[in-house]
Amino acid sequence: MCSFMKTFSIKKENIKKKWILIDAKNAVLGRLAVISANILRGKNKTYYTPNQDCGDNLIIINSDDVILTGNKSANKNYYKHTGYPGGLKVTNSIKLKEKGKSSDLIRLAIKRMIPNGPLGKKQLSNCKIYKNSNHLHEAQDPIHVDISKINKKNKVA
Repeated sequence: MCSFMKTFSIKKENIKKKWILIDAKNAVLGRLAVISANILRGKNKTYYTPNQDCGDNLIIINSDDVILTGNKSANKNYYKHTGYPGGLKVTNSIKLKEKGKSSDLIRLAIKRMIPNGPLGKKQLSNCKIYKNSNHLHEAQDPIHVDISKINKKNKVA
């Protein structure tokens, strides 16, 4: 067996988390969710380990200004069941934005891109979403990531 071919797995005490800030103004929801899920899981790091929470902390601002392309804003339905017979509740993104729950649109999109289970819940708890540009994490000195520089399709002009 070769001694230079060893699998590297990072330990919990060696993980260093950064704070990352993403502006969701005019951002496409699905593309924003993919980038956010990869940051939360740590897939953008060289020492990514699937069974550790090695992702960064994420701040998303201006969630009211996120955009759904095509007819998704009217046609895409979000389902919730109360647990009682006949308790299926259906809503769409227009109704969610009217109720002031635009941050739930982003959270649901990210949640569905992260694995289910205790580790996925822990990784999702590292995501803070705010409706406007004011947030409570200035002291953490977050690194601003411009998602339009990653791909021009990530933002609508």
